[in-house]
Amino acid sequence: MKVNVRGKNKFEISVAIRDYATAEVSKLENLFKKDDEVVANVLCKDYNIHKTVEITIPTKNMLLRAEVDAPTIYSAIDLAVEKIETQIKKHKSKIYSSLKKREGLSSHFTTNTDFDLEKMKTEVKAINLVKSKSVDLEAITPEEAITQMEMLGHDFFVFLNVETNKVCIVYLREDMDYGIIEANM
Repeated sequence: MKVNVRGKNKFEISVAIRDYATAEVSKLENLFKKDDEVVANVLCKDYNIHKTVEITIPTKNMLLRAEVDAPTIYSAIDLAVEKIETQIKKHKSKIYSSLKKREGLSSHFTTNTDFDLEKMKTEVKAINLVKSKSVDLEAITPEEAITQMEMLGHDFFVFLNVETNKVCIVYLREDMDYGIIEANM
């Protein structure tokens, strides 16, 4: 696994921080197949009251992402790695069962990791940040969109429904069920 560590907001990455982040993120390597070239991008930010670490691991058909705030950069790195690992373990059974037909997606993860799905709960975050973003629509099923949404830790996901060929938004409802909005053109 290749690990890229960089700073933002004038946060300088020391050799100790780079080595620590590389060592901790590299522990995730055993969750991926050995023949995959996995790249993890670690972004460290310094705010006066806390440190933020964002880990992004792009793969062929999905994006793993965790962003964590903590008092120190080292604790933020630990929490972000733990969050990525939990995402992979939590959604691994979904990836293998409902998405195994899709080329490339299930082949990214190993099958030798034991975990208990009952112990893991859905984590929903509310963020008061307004931001403009452009996305490339991918033709997938609503079930695949839900898995992508959960893997990203978001409460909605925009996609092109392969069944209807319409732009859709799948979202997490307050009652913890899922909804889908289909756009008519």
